[in-house]
Amino acid sequence: MRLQDFAYDLPQELIAQHPLDSRDGSRLMVLDRKQQQIEHAFFHELPRYLRPPDVLVVNNTRVIPARLFAQKLSGGWVEVFLLESLGHSCDGRQTWKCLLKSRRKMRPGTALCFSPHLSGRVLAAEEEGFWLVELACQGSFEMAMQALGRTPLPPYIRRDRQAADNDGGDRVRYQTVYASVDGAVAAPTAGLHFSTDLLDRLRASGISLAFLTLHVGYGTFQPIRATRIEQHRMHQESFQMSEESAAAINHARSSGGRVIAVGTTTTRTLETMSSPARVVRHGQGTTDLFIYPGYTFRAIDALITNFHLPMSSLLLLVAAFAGTDLTLRAYREAVQARYRFFSYGDAMLIV
Repeated sequence: MRLQDFAYDLPQELIAQHPLDSRDGSRLMVLDRKQQQIEHAFFHELPRYLRPPDVLVVNNTRVIPARLFAQKLSGGWVEVFLLESLGHSCDGRQTWKCLLKSRRKMRPGTALCFSPHLSGRVLAAEEEGFWLVELACQGSFEMAMQALGRTPLPPYIRRDRQAADNDGGDRVRYQTVYASVDGAVAAPTAGLHFSTDLLDRLRASGISLAFLTLHVGYGTFQPIRATRIEQHRMHQESFQMSEESAAAINHARSSGGRVIAVGTTTTRTLETMSSPARVVRHGQGTTDLFIYPGYTFRAIDALITNFHLPMSSLLLLVAAFAGTDLTLRAYREAVQARYRFFSYGDAMLIV
């Protein structure tokens, strides 16, 4: 299967740079797989497409302020993007897997100064452009992160380094209203469309809500470099599914309801934790599940998602669920109808 088959033309002005004033005010494209039809609505109309005893499964991971800026002894600046904590030493030092961005080539041993209370040292280069960095903090590391860290927005959302997060806008809006477990370095963006009012209306109509946690990492957005899709390998991401959530999902299905995944990260977790008999189990672990056309779904019946980058693993997952032809037709129609794309953009419901 060729990656190029999943390219599409997207005008730059359709890439959403800021969220809408209202979370549930975004547009909603509804794809009917059986009828091969496309409908246009708004996200606040979601309740009319759901019915009891459907269950919405959402990812409650919380985005950490993972983008930091440090100064080298030479005076140059380094952007440090924290990706994964690799553990703590007995003296409180932390080792992180990071992406580093600097005007000059980085070298192991480079000292980094974030503030008078937070310092770091580059330990070693890893494969695929990753680095190991050791951080040392006088006081609470979490408080230092909150004070110094910036919201880790995707690179296609442009912000001035000095102005970013000054009004707290991104720190609030690049987070779901139900986020509760720290650990993600990117938001599960399908969930950004839910307001507390919309969730209340869904519950009042008999739609249940089940939570899981998958800490969204770099692997979710890692570019596919292989020309043949089958050769791509996903990075592992950690997840947790509670016994209560698994029971709610299984009860909804056994009662005739649909399991509706909110986002691709939720989908990958559910598919990882589902048996061939379509029973979801609880537990925790890691997943590197790569879903692309030809995959047989056994956990989900419907999917809420955003509009994704061309030739991305996220677009391939959507095409696997909705069908390649319908997905690409929907994306062409979204461009023509001037939908807003990517993280702060509009949404799609596939039923």
